[in-house]
Order: sequence, then C-alpha cells, then structure tokens
Amino acid sequence: MSTTTAPKMSPETAQLFDDYVIPNYGRYPLALERGEGSYVWDDQGNRYLDFFPGWGCNLLGHCPAPIVEAVQDQVAKLIHVPNTWHTEAQGQWAKLLSERSFGGQAFFCNSGAEANEAAIKLARLHSPNGRYKIITFTGGFHGRTFAAVTATAQPKYHEDIGPLLPGFSYAPFGDLEAVQAKIDDETAAILVEPIQGEGGIRLPPEGFLQGLRKLADDHDLLLIFDEVQAGCGRTGKWFAHQHFGVEPDIMTLAKSICGGIAGAAMLATKEVALSLRPGMHAATFGGNPIAARAGIAAIKMIEQDGLLERATLLGEAFRKRFAPLEELATITEIRICGLMIGIELSIDATPVVQQCMDRGLLVNCTQGNVIRLLPAMNLTDKELAAGCDILVQVLKDFTESKT
Repeated sequence: MSTTTAPKMSPETAQLFDDYVIPNYGRYPLALERGEGSYVWDDQGNRYLDFFPGWGCNLLGHCPAPIVEAVQDQVAKLIHVPNTWHTEAQGQWAKLLSERSFGGQAFFCNSGAEANEAAIKLARLHSPNGRYKIITFTGGFHGRTFAAVTATAQPKYHEDIGPLLPGFSYAPFGDLEAVQAKIDDETAAILVEPIQGEGGIRLPPEGFLQGLRKLADDHDLLLIFDEVQAGCGRTGKWFAHQHFGVEPDIMTLAKSICGGIAGAAMLATKEVALSLRPGMHAATFGGNPIAARAGIAAIKMIEQDGLLERATLLGEAFRKRFAPLEELATITEIRICGLMIGIELSIDATPVVQQCMDRGLLVNCTQGNVIRLLPAMNLTDKELAAGCDILVQVLKDFTESKT
C-alpha cells in the first residue's frame, strides 16, 4: 500500500472548488477518482484502504457489481417517472423491506433527513387531539433539514439558525426516567437511534429500547427508530433494533439502502401509514426506478453472498484486533456492533485521521474524540488486517507522544 504525503490533489481541481463550490464542507486535500471494493484511488494514482466508505453509504464496497449492473440496465430503460405512476421495481423494493422488518409499508425519498422529516410529519398526522411534541436524545443525529436538525439534540448543529421548530425536547440517551418526565398530553412520539452513529457509536443500555417501547405503549405514543446509519445489515441483522427484540411503529432508512446510490425510505405499520394521506407528503425523486433497482440488488447481494453473517464475523475480528488497544492510556472505550465501530480517545482524534490517511487508510472522526469505522460487509480478512495494523500503530504512536 502506497504511503502518501500532502499535497494529494491537482491544483486545477483545488482551484475549481475555490472558484465555484460553496465551502460548507471541511474537505481533505484529496480528489478521489475511482473505487473498487474497499479501495479508492486519488487523481495522483495513490491507493487508499477505505474503512469509512461513502460515509457509511457504501456498505457493499465501492462499485459492487450487482448494483452497477442493475443501474446500467435500468438507466437504459427508464430513468425517472413521477409517483403519479406505478413501477414494478418500487413495489418489489417495498415488499422486500417489509418482509425483512416489521411488515409495514414504505414511503420512498432520497436521504436520511428526508426520511426523518416524513416520520416527524406522519407522527403529528397520526396522533390524536393535535398532539405534536417529539422526544429525542442527546448525542443523536437526524439530519440537516429544519425538523431533522431540531430533533438533533446537539447544540453545534443549531448555531445561528434559530428559531428552531417548536415541539422537540431532549432526554439523555439511556435515561428512561427522564423520558417519562418529559411525556405530557401534547406528546406524540419518541424518536431514537437504536445505536447512535454520529454520537460516537453509542449502544443503548440494557433494557433501554424495551423501556421506550413500554412508555410509548402506556402513553399511546409512536416509537420511531432512526436506522439511517445502523440499518440495512450493517450490524449483522437487517436492522439494529432486531438485536434488542423491540419493534418500532415507524423506521427510517437511508445511507447504504441502495448500495451507494442515493435513496431512502420510511417504513410504518399499516395502521400508522394510513395517516399519510394523498397530498400530505411527497418526494419528487423518491423511489425512482434507478434507486429501486439498486435497492433490490443490494438486498439480494447481501443475502446471496451471506453478508449478514459476514458482518457479524468481521465485527468480532475487529474486536479481537482492537482488544490490545484497551491497555493504552489514550483509549477510553471501544464500542462495536457488527460493522459499527467506535474507538473513543481521551485526546483529539483529528490528527489520528490525518496520520492514517498519510499511511493509506481512510477513517473518520466524530464528536471530536471518537474514531469511527463503518467498513464494507465484504471487506476481506487481508484488508481488515492491513487496515487494523495501520490504525493500531498510529494510535500507539499518539499514545507514546502524549505520555
């Protein structure tokens, strides 16, 4: 694997971005040109092992053949039609998702934020007597649109954009008593990530999701699971809540749902789904033929290649590889569920990301001090070993430099 040093992109590309692209992202000086499996190449010919492919969207790796073939076939037949018409692929996609979850119905859109907007609107539409309040959790993340960002209980996402949408209140993640205290006669729903992604790969305490289900049932509330990051097989089950034996009334999905193609869905029980009446909500490109074919191909690839089982095995392999890190003074905690991996540090993790990139490995930092990995389900044993060797060495080097 090649070792790279800055600068890592052509000055021409850098100038294009300086001149024409709004700088609302913190971008690395890297221009990616192509990808295959768990590798990407930049425009200088350098290869990188990607442990954070597509911000979690590329759960099947870069350019998986079944997705590529499905999209290539579909794009030559029919690219887009509005949802005033039917397409067989959209119906089949909804059926496959329903059969693997809780038997509900699907509304299709294009991103996790859109799916959560739909869930919030549906919760208000379905709740009796004008109930509209929704309880969410500290450390959660639900998107950047206004309802979704208001639901996101992290102040850094609220800076300078107020006033926010009314009706949201925040409870500490894992604290059932705090949730109970926030329920009143105007509460409509509880919205939670079964496993927090942007919050640092935080798993729920034992009994927490079960407790939320009971609170929702006792107070006639809807329970909404945001599985935008955790869903679609990443944890070794189709959906993260299946690890805990709890079913939601509404679930949101995106990121890896289409194997890297833009797509998202909100699933709701049939009883709740009826409240999303014609004309109440829409998404122009939602469930378009290309996304639907990609979504179908992704589900079939996962099942035909045994990738749910593979995700579980890879998660355990990462756990074994990272076990020695727990002895390092800079490691606070290691959290793993399938292919959701968080390594919490007692120091700023940003330089760790840069050092890994300089050595040919792409990882992510979230919450300032958590190294987050969302690798592909078809990562090979050799790739896992190579990437872990780099990350472990970088973390050891940083620990030595701090002691």
